[in-house]
Amino acid sequence: MERLVLKHGLWIVVADGEKALFLKNEGDAKFPDFQVVRAMEQDNPATREQGAERPGRHSDGPSPHNSAYDETDWHKLNKARFAEEIAEHLYKRAHRGDFEEIVIVAPPQLLGEIRRKLHKEVTDRVRAEIPKTLTNQPVWDIARMLREG
Repeated sequence: MERLVLKHGLWIVVADGEKALFLKNEGDAKFPDFQVVRAMEQDNPATREQGAERPGRHSDGPSPHNSAYDETDWHKLNKARFAEEIAEHLYKRAHRGDFEEIVIVAPPQLLGEIRRKLHKEVTDRVRAEIPKTLTNQPVWDIARMLREG
């Protein structure tokens, strides 16, 4: 894998299913200085705390048996919506010319969701995708981890 160069002006998005940090390197490759451009948060409690009713049932036809519908995973749906919000925000910022290159850091499943939602204008600027969870790390530590590879 090619080593990531943290050049001046590079944007880094660090996200999980509930929080996203949009960072910009105001330093250079040798001495990165990540500044928070925007932070987004979403309250996403566990599905058991979001669902109020049991899943419905449906008839299997003329037989006396009924089947249950699968229970909705509200937590997973909210993560997908959050990925869409992140992608939409990146599109607006790319369209305004706020960044030329971007690195996306997120857990593998969320990274895939974000990737599917990104507009071509953003995907053309993605320099790296890193499948990690770093949202609970201090910004200086994120810079250190990315610089060291």
